[in-house]
Parts: sequence; structure tokens; C-alpha cells
Amino acid sequence: MLAFEYTPLIVLAAIILDALFGEPEWLWRRLPHPIVLIGNLIGTADLRLNKDGLSPACKKLTGLCFIISLTAAALVLGIFLETLLRLLPFGEAGIAVIGAVFLAQKSLYQHVKAVETGLRRGLEQGRYAVSMIVGRDPKTLDQAGVSRAAIESCSENFSDGITAPLFWFLLLGLPGLLAYKAINTADSMIGHKTERHTDFGWAAARLDDLVNLPASRLSGVFISLSAPIVGGSVSRAFRTIFKYARQHRSPNAGWPEAAMAGALNVALAGPRVYTGYKVDDPYMNPEGRIQLDTCDISRALQVMVSACSLQALAVAVVAFAA
Repeated sequence: MLAFEYTPLIVLAAIILDALFGEPEWLWRRLPHPIVLIGNLIGTADLRLNKDGLSPACKKLTGLCFIISLTAAALVLGIFLETLLRLLPFGEAGIAVIGAVFLAQKSLYQHVKAVETGLRRGLEQGRYAVSMIVGRDPKTLDQAGVSRAAIESCSENFSDGITAPLFWFLLLGLPGLLAYKAINTADSMIGHKTERHTDFGWAAARLDDLVNLPASRLSGVFISLSAPIVGGSVSRAFRTIFKYARQHRSPNAGWPEAAMAGALNVALAGPRVYTGYKVDDPYMNPEGRIQLDTCDISRALQVMVSACSLQALAVAVVAFAA
């Protein structure tokens, strides 16, 4: 792996590259995105290993062996790529480019902004746009529901798609980054409590909870510190985290979502309908405003941009201190 004194500079370069260029469509129309390749591998494993006739215990063991193998393969690939690039002229730039591919600053902003733009044009367009980033039944969402779903996606994906990859990239270089993305993609595909995946995806879901634990806490901090950008209160954001984050069904998503709820002084989570089932969760920050609109999505995006900037500043401080 890279010597630590160089790693923060490379991570900082990846942050800047992703912020400037995001996901270039012209490239990924011609080449398969690495996440798509990882997803294809996970889908094939799910099809071939997750057999209906297996007992729950056997499915759990099979799923455990698969996620261990997937993580190990990602670590080995990361070590190989990093070692190879270090031997090449300007190889550090190649590492930064690969790192940028796995960050989601600009793409997350664009997806959430699309919901705001669509909702301004009409409820149906807002529902369609938000269905691209959340799993809720869009037909059940009114203006407040679309806005709330977009803000929650902005908060949670700030942690999963930005802070967590940066954390593992900074800590372990490319091996850590690739391993994290493999685990996170597996959780998104097979880590659901459905009849098919409750047992087979159990290990993937638990491992994803573990690797996201530090980043979710950091995300809550960065979002809370960004509250003043929209006239919010840092102390209220932190109080909301400590009071409501643990009420979320996810051990990690509650931290950035509660922080955003406190920063905007709105109520997030609460009852919601997914395809085929309903979740009757309590609101986080129920004393906050429940009727949300496009202005709240815009404010959430401002908080996210500020939080990304604070993260970049923190990495820069580490880089120059090293």
C-alpha cells in the first residue's frame, strides 16, 4: 500500500476530481462501470448459490462464505492495482482517478437536484425522479413525501457514497476502498429482509453495518457543523442525533438523517410505504416541520455541499500535516 504521507494527498486529489467531473456519461456509455461489474458478480452468486431448497442455516453459511470471498478478492485486487501503479510514472495520479470513480459527490448532488427540479414541474415528475434513488412506492408520496425521501436519500448516501469510501480509502488505500464498495454493493443487492435474502444476505448486511459505523458518525458530525449554512443550529443538530439517531431501524443511517433533520429543523423518517409493505417508524425530530417542499431539498443540498467541503478540508489538513 501507499506510504501514509502520500495517501491523504491522493485522496484529496480524488475528492477534487470527483467534485469536478463526477460520473462522465460518455465514458460509462462505452465501458461498464466497476460497480456494475461488482453487481453482476453478486447477482450471479445470488442466482447460483442462494438455492430455494437450502435450509436457513445453510443459506447463512453460504452467504457468509460468499461475502468473505468477495471482500478478500476486492482486497487482493486493490493491493495488486496499487502495487502496480506505484511502479509506474505518475502512478499516484492513476490511483486518484480510480478513487474518484468510487466517490459520489457530484452524482449524488445531481440525482437529488433532479428530484427538486422534477417536483417544481409537478408531482408526477417529482415522484418519477425520486423513484430513481429510493425504494418507496412513488404513488403513495405527496409533495412532502417526495421531498422527505429526497432529503433522507441525500443524508444517507452522503455517508454511504462519500464519507465511508473516503474513510476506507484514507485508512487502507485502494484495497480498503475496493473492499468497502464490494461490501456496500452486496448489502444493497442481497442485504434485504425479504424471504429470499434474509438468510443468504445476513452476513453481507451485518458486515456492511460494521464497515459503515465510523463513517456514519463522521457524517453526522460534518452535517451538523454545516447547519449554519442554511441558518440552522449546530447544537440542535447534535441534540437531534443524540436523541433520535438510535430510533432508526438502521444502526448507521440514523446518524446522518438525524443530523440533517436537526440542521434543517424538519421531521424525517416516519411512516412510509415500500413496494409490498409499510414501515411504521417514528419521526426523527418530530418537533420539526413535517410539511416539506422543494425549498427544503435545496437547503439539504446546500448542507451536503458544505459537509463535502468540510471533509475535503479535513483531508487537506491531514495531508499537509503528514
